[in-house]
Amino acid sequence: MLLTNKEILAYAMAGKYAVGAFNIHNLESLQAVVTAAEEENSPVIVAVTPSAIKYSGLAYLAQLVKMAAEVTPVPMSLHLDHGKDVETAAKCLRAGFTSVMIDGSHMDFEENIAATGKVTEIAHKSGVPVEGELGRLVRVEDSSVEQKEAILTDPEAARQFVERTNVDALAVAIGTSHGAYKFKGEPRLDFKRLTEIKKRISVPLVLHAASGVPVDLVEKATRYGAQLAGAKGVPDKSIQQAIGLGIAKINIDTDLRLAFTATVREVLTTTPTEFDPRNILGPAREAMKKVVKDKMRLFGSSRKA
Repeated sequence: MLLTNKEILAYAMAGKYAVGAFNIHNLESLQAVVTAAEEENSPVIVAVTPSAIKYSGLAYLAQLVKMAAEVTPVPMSLHLDHGKDVETAAKCLRAGFTSVMIDGSHMDFEENIAATGKVTEIAHKSGVPVEGELGRLVRVEDSSVEQKEAILTDPEAARQFVERTNVDALAVAIGTSHGAYKFKGEPRLDFKRLTEIKKRISVPLVLHAASGVPVDLVEKATRYGAQLAGAKGVPDKSIQQAIGLGIAKINIDTDLRLAFTATVREVLTTTPTEFDPRNILGPAREAMKKVVKDKMRLFGSSRKA
């Protein structure tokens, strides 16, 4: 069942849970996400980045997700994650995406508003909601107070941004960062800042770069040759606290990559005679599915469809 993010997140906000947005890159990752959603009876957001589109092809990915939605009873959306320009968002709208994100966080405030507002204008004509982003997702431990204020989302700026762009959801920066190395020391998110943002805006709030980088996946990947010293993600308790403070959508990518890579490494190392792709990618697909199911339970979305 293909819905929009606006529809899916409205239920999440009312039920005080979060919906996972899981990045896919190929057939196996899509199967892992959709099967997990079916088994958990959970709504799910299938997310596709511009780099995934470049790798797999826009038409292939869009058709795969739409075909999956036709036979899947749980609510799903097809979401552009971190679209960098108006042209990319427009292409995804024409391909049938039911949600698009324009990431203008690398722009200055007024440029971000202009680009995001343009995407919102185009998407709303097709009935498709838009997610914007304010603030940058980088590690802040070694930053000065002034640098942190420039990196993290300013609550008052968030209010102005939402009002002037008419976005349907806002991704905020409160201390997370992309990749497997989110923190050097103790993981810390700025929950006070999140509280102040929530007071000022009513649209759903989104937490990007929220993978937990589980120790067992890091150890498994390392055991079979990966180099991941110092990898560290967002603790489960921090995710739960963020949901309690108003986060309704949580993006997960790194944990899926770790599960896939660790399992492929394991299969190739322990069965060196194996050359059937199905016997290599099948276990990796199951490992990714487990990650998705665990996240859905953590986010509180299981049994909510």
